Order: sequence, then structure tokens, then C-alpha cells
Amino acid sequence: MDESLNYVKKLKGQHYRFFGKHEHSAAKLCLWTKKSMRNRGFCYKQAFYGVESHRCLQMSPNVYCQLRCVFCWRTWEHEPLNYLPKVWDEPKELVDESILAQRKLISGLGGVADVDRKKWKEAQEPSQIAISLDGEPTMYPYLGDLIKEYHKRKATTFLVSNGLLPKRLEALEPLPTQLYISLYGPDKQTHQKTNLPLTKDSWEKLNESLTLFPSLDTRKVIRLTMVKGVNMIKPEEYAKLISLSEAQYLEIKGFMFVGGSRQRLTIENMPRHDEIRAFAEKVGAGCGYKIANEQPISRVVLLVRPDLEGKNTLINK
Repeated sequence: MDESLNYVKKLKGQHYRFFGKHEHSAAKLCLWTKKSMRNRGFCYKQAFYGVESHRCLQMSPNVYCQLRCVFCWRTWEHEPLNYLPKVWDEPKELVDESILAQRKLISGLGGVADVDRKKWKEAQEPSQIAISLDGEPTMYPYLGDLIKEYHKRKATTFLVSNGLLPKRLEALEPLPTQLYISLYGPDKQTHQKTNLPLTKDSWEKLNESLTLFPSLDTRKVIRLTMVKGVNMIKPEEYAKLISLSEAQYLEIKGFMFVGGSRQRLTIENMPRHDEIRAFAEKVGAGCGYKIANEQPISRVVLLVRPDLEGKNTLINK
């Protein structure tokens, strides 16, 4: 079997629903979307930013990535960049089909006794798009048009990037409602150890994106995933990089021992929430950011830039 087809087959086996003619895009139902429809809680993004978990569509226009992060709970192959499509599907097609994919993913919940029918019906029309499922979305060449199509449908968009394509970020139009850059190492050595990059200049490109960040006119977040014994070190060095970005928000989240990460790490690498909060306080002390919120069940802490302390963090509020 062609290795790219084998990779897609593996993801399908993990309940990814692929769409588009060339199968480089996928959606997957988030645990918190299902919990929210049962009124059993909601994602920390709802707590922090006010987006509705039951109406959140988690998707990616490109399931391939230049990194092979040791903590990634997704499936990754040895050389996934070899599988990149020669032809990419059109943005409007992906938007339409991603929503249809979400409807199919939640269709079975419609008859479940403890599912809130009102929420289930609302979920048919996603109001929040998390462009963060898998792979690196900025590798999709029509990303700006994809975001524009979702905005036409009155949906907010959260885009998570590894920052390795700064020119794509600089040229992105329109920008998403909220833009993330993932920062998984305080220095080049840790970055290499944690991210196992497939490109030679990943650390330099990431720093270029952090330097670019202040010029991008949208809500901006730096996201750290902390792995004990791997990259949960040197908080003062993380603080320097965060200061460079001038991001409004900082999310520091603990690694979760789930999915494919169990092949590479152990449960001892998963920090407790109190450890995440203590590390967040040290990072914040180095760059002036203050803790604004937290969700212990997700082991995540939200910090805000000094000038935003005490202000509302919700979208459109």
C-alpha cells in the first residue's frame, strides 16, 4: 500500500473523518463537544474565551506536519512530508464538506437519551472552527480563503500554527479570530529534542514567527505544552521568547498521556495541575504576564499580558 494511503488509513481508524477529493483534510469530534452536548462540562476554551464547545468544529486542511513532537497524541509517520498532495482542494469545498463531516460525526448522538436536544440541533451549524486538529495548517496554500469562508458563515476561527512558515503567516489574509503559535522549547536544543523536526531551520523559523507576531492585527496566543523531564525547564528562557512575541495571552498546558504519545513517553512525564500552575507562575514572573484563569481538569493555565490584567478575555465581549 502507498505509505500516504496507509497514514490516512491509520487516522481513519482513530475516527478521523476525511473529506475533499484528495483526502488531505479531516475533522474529528472532540471529547468536550460530546461532553457539552450531555451537559457534563465544556472545553477550557469556552471558560477562557466564551466559544461554545458543543458548536465547535475541530478540523485541519492539512494532516501533515514538519514536526514529530514526542508528546503528540496524533499518529505521525517517519517522513509525512513525502505524502503532501500535488493538488489541493478548494477552500469553499472544504468548508462545506467539513460541516457535513461534523454533522455525520454527531449524527449518532441525536438519539442518545442524555444528550441535550437543543444543543444537538445547534451543533449542526458550528459557530467555532478550531483549525488545529492535526498537521500544520499553514502548509495549505489557500488558508486565508478558507478562513474567509468560515467567517462568511459567522463562525469564529482559532488557528494553531507551529510557526515554521513565517512568510505564510505574514501574508495571511484575513487573519483568524485568534492565532496561536506553539512554543515547545526554551532553547534550540530542547526544541530539537521535543519536536524532532523534519526541517533543518525549524528553530530559526519559529523565532522569525515570534518576531513577526506583534505586527499581526488579531488576538494572539502563545501555547506551551509541558512535558516533565523533557521541556518543562528554564521558565525564564520561555519568558524571553514570550516577551518577544507580545502575545495578549499565554496558555500553559500539561502533556496528557493519551493516544500515540504512549508509544514514546510514560505517565511519569504527565505533570499535575499544581505543577503546571507553579511553572506558569515562574514563566509569568519572567515576562510580567499574570494568571487570569485555569481549568484543573485540563491541566491548563491562562496568563494575560500586563496591560490586559483584569480585563475580559472573552471573544467579542
